[in-house]
Parts: sequence; C-alpha cells; structure tokens
Amino acid sequence: MQLTHGIHLAYCTNIHRGETWAETLNGLEQHTLAVQRRVSGGRPYAIGLRLSDAASRDLVEPKQLAAFKAWLQRHNAYVFTINGFPYGQFHGQRVKEQVYAPDWTHPDRLAYTERLFQILAALLPNGVSGSVSTVPVSFKGFHRTPRELKTARDQLWKCVDFLECLTRETGHDLHLGLEPEPLCHLETTSECVTWFEELRADRPGDLRLDTHLGINYDTCHLAIQYERPQEALARLQKAGIRVSKIHLSNALSVHPTLEVRNALRSFADDIYFHQVIERRPSGEFIRYGDLDQALAADLSDAPELDREWRIHFHIPLHASPTNVFSTTADHLTGVLDAVKGAPALCQHFEMETYTWEVMPSGMKNQNVVDQLAGEYDWTLSRFRERGFVPISAIGSLPSPP
Repeated sequence: MQLTHGIHLAYCTNIHRGETWAETLNGLEQHTLAVQRRVSGGRPYAIGLRLSDAASRDLVEPKQLAAFKAWLQRHNAYVFTINGFPYGQFHGQRVKEQVYAPDWTHPDRLAYTERLFQILAALLPNGVSGSVSTVPVSFKGFHRTPRELKTARDQLWKCVDFLECLTRETGHDLHLGLEPEPLCHLETTSECVTWFEELRADRPGDLRLDTHLGINYDTCHLAIQYERPQEALARLQKAGIRVSKIHLSNALSVHPTLEVRNALRSFADDIYFHQVIERRPSGEFIRYGDLDQALAADLSDAPELDREWRIHFHIPLHASPTNVFSTTADHLTGVLDAVKGAPALCQHFEMETYTWEVMPSGMKNQNVVDQLAGEYDWTLSRFRERGFVPISAIGSLPSPP
C-alpha cells in the first residue's frame, strides 16, 4: 500500500514456498490475497514479489506476463519491488551459503537480475519507481580474488547500463539494491562506501551509478553489526549512495547465559545461516558463521552477562521480548525516525520475516496469514506514530492487456 510522502509498503512473499511461477502464483492466491483482505481497507495493495530464476523465466514470457498484469488489475494490487536475492530453492532444503550463488562474479546473476527488471518494468504503475534487491556482491567464504571482484564490478556496471536503457524505454525509475549481510563481501555501511568508491574509480564521472545502484538496507542485518541507524544512513548519504529499499526485520539479541543458550538450540536449523556477532564490553567483536558454532564455543574466558549476541534470525516484527531473548526493534524504529526527518531518504519498504517455516513451535501459535496481518498492524502503527498514513490511491494502476 502507499503511505503519505510517496512511501510504498509491502511484505516480501519469500515467506511462502514457490520456485516455479505456478507455485508462486498459488502462494499469492492462497496467502497474499487473504492478507490483503485483512489489511488493505480497499486501497490498492502492494506486493513485494519474490521470484526465483525458474519463476522469472516462466513469468517473462509475454502471455504469462499479460495474464499476471490482468490478475493484478482484478485484485486491485500492484508490484513495486522484487526480491532478487535468492536465485534458487529457498525453502524445504539446505540453503545456507547457496543463497549467495551465483554471486555477482557469475553471468547468470546478471542475466537473472536483468530479467527481473524486465518483468518489474512491465508491471509498475505509472509514476512509481521499481526496485530489485540482490546479494551483497558475494559471500566472504567464497574467497573471491581481486580479479573476480573486478568481474563483479564490471557486471554491476553492465546492469547499470541495462537499467539506464530500460528507464529511457519505459519512463520508470529503476534501481538495484545490494543488500549487506553478515559475513558477506558487504556487511557494514563502511564496506559499502568502499565498494562504491571502487565502482566509481572504474568509470570516473559516470553519474548513472547514483541513480540505478544503491543499497538495500536490512534493519536486521545492520543491527547485527551494531551500527547506529542515524550514523549508518548518514554515512551512505554522505557517500552519495542511494537507499534503494529498506527491509523491515528484527534480529535476536541475547546475553548468552547457559539458560539462554539451551533455549537458542530451538532456533538452530539446517536450512538458513544464522550468523552471530558477539560484542564485548571492550568493544571487541567476535563473529560466528552460524548459530551452532556460537553455541559450541567456549565462553569461559569472560562473564556471560558481559557478552551480547546478535543473531541473524528474522523474527516477527511484533514479537515481544521474553526472559530468553530481546530484539533489535530499536534499530528498526531508529531507521523510521530518520525517515521521519527526511521522507525522501527512501520510498520502498518491505517487511521480510522469511523464517516462518523454521521458527520454534512456540512462536508459531497462529497461521501465516495471522502472522503477516500482525506485522502489518505493528508496522503501520510505527509509521502512524511518525506521521505516515495509508492513502487511497497511487495514480494509475496497470491496465489489463
């Protein structure tokens, strides 16, 4: 849905299973339309679409695309953003490091991303910009060489070239957002600034980069790095880096006592990475590649209550702290405070709690539609507190073919 100041809000459909387009559409019809009935109030309803490579190959076909445009029109819905991070299977089997593959060193990542933008440009309402989020270049565990990283920069520049042409052709403002994530090539805003400096050095004076490439700011990921929202966003702005989209998500925050560590075992799974960053009172950071590694660590060298763990596990936005864990919701609300002071900072917001299937049973005492409706209620309340409210129209929705 659209809020005042041109802000668009959706939830990301990567919470639902769906690798083919038929499976993806089934998820939209089964779950997304049910959420729409609960929260839209009859307003045009925004969808944060997740498309795998396979689904994108199906949907880009003219007949399929025309049929989906007609589907959106029938249901008073629109798409303004696509999650282009997970290329392949994202539910039901081990994902872990494979979620970053192919990375930006591989031509398949470029082809997939360009295909997503072709689809998005065909679906966008008039006057609405379009964003796609993508992997943060690569995963540090892939140990990319300087030559490979140069290839990644070259491919991102090719994507910028493509987006400039597509923008001229369609009239839509199109932008790609690299999404920093713990233990990836880009995990902090400082690393993002360095990467953009390297990109600019490859093509001095080419200002198209500022329009078509930016950062997808995930509030869970940056909170795990212990970044402060105002400082992090100011760092990106000072460097001239566009905030393409903001993912609204919360991480776990705990002091790793024995009781807490025992409780955390229910959050460890074989599907996704749950990176852990520990902060000591001295300011020292210790990074663990996954939650099971942190749980197996010897913590006898310092008091448990002097340590803080922030854990990459997206939990419901409206989840209340317990005696076991707290959340990083203060980072998320800090980002919204920054947007209140500068509404033009970013217009794309997406709730992204994709971990529904692997949440501990105690956190799944409702169905997924109830869960998503609860996240909308919580998020819209936080926006209203800052003066952003839903509006009834977004201009011209796409007409059926």
